Amino acid sequence: MGVATAVLESLRRPVDLEDGEHHCTVSIGVTLFCGDPLSVEELLQQADLAMYEAKAHGRNAVRLFQPDMYAVAMQRVGLEQELRRALANEEFVLHYQPIWSAQDEIVGAEVLLRWNHPEGGLRSGGEIIPAAERSGLILPLGAWVLEQACRTLARWGRSTEYAHLMLSVNVSVKQFQQPDFVQVVQDALARTGGNPKRLSLELTESLFLDVRDSDIDKMRQLKRMGVRFSLDDFGTGYSSLSYLKALPLDVLKIDRCFVHDLDDDPRSGDFVRTIVSLAQALQLDVVAEGVETPHQRQRLLECGCWRFQGFLMGRPVPLAELVQQIDEASSRRRVV
Repeated sequence: MGVATAVLESLRRPVDLEDGEHHCTVSIGVTLFCGDPLSVEELLQQADLAMYEAKAHGRNAVRLFQPDMYAVAMQRVGLEQELRRALANEEFVLHYQPIWSAQDEIVGAEVLLRWNHPEGGLRSGGEIIPAAERSGLILPLGAWVLEQACRTLARWGRSTEYAHLMLSVNVSVKQFQQPDFVQVVQDALARTGGNPKRLSLELTESLFLDVRDSDIDKMRQLKRMGVRFSLDDFGTGYSSLSYLKALPLDVLKIDRCFVHDLDDDPRSGDFVRTIVSLAQALQLDVVAEGVETPHQRQRLLECGCWRFQGFLMGRPVPLAELVQQIDEASSRRRVV
């Protein structure tokens, strides 16, 4: 390990090239052997697993192979194989979590992926997405989610009761950075007849750690079609006023961790109020995620946030149940 650490430190040093000073990072995996009956291929596999462990823990690090790494890797491979079969067998379904206004009206919903496992029951996106990202399955899976959401928008567009509703679809960094991403969205809208002005694509802050002109250009192309953009989990990652000003965003979504702290941390209210003021200055809408108590909702209202998403108002449900909630909310408003 001492040799590996020395190599790591050596590679961390800046390198002078013609156009200036450059830095690089490296992830190193190490395995030990002493007379073990292992082939060269097995030893390289162990070192490879240790290297990926170093990458998973922030990169630019050294990790020593441990036997449990192999077991974890095999579990991941098995899960990825299951996910491929699930996509082929149409085992994935969509649930929708409603987004409410301060006037107790459902104004839209976030589309959330679920896996209807034939033996394990309904599984959440938290179990699916990381494995899909690692395997590259996120591309066909993300395209499927987008298409289904656009089909829902097309159906809603044919009814005056639902035509105003927005649907938010999460887009992974890997999806967005595909050269044909704009075409994928355009094709989904064209095939389904979905209204682009009612589609909101949710991006995470990690996408803009190293934002490129091509990324901004993609967003602008889709904006010209009417597609909206939300910045998800705002405040937890790489927030920068410069990129907020440069990006053609429409919505900031306040992360649930700040909403949760509203119950017992007075400073969280100041933080939320600052986000709302920033959004207003940039002419952006604000949605608070993870609203679970009436007190949180009231504090958000006091901070100037008028749209909410969370278990207090509704859990993610199948489309038919969401439509029922929309109808019930509309009926209550008519009665009032």
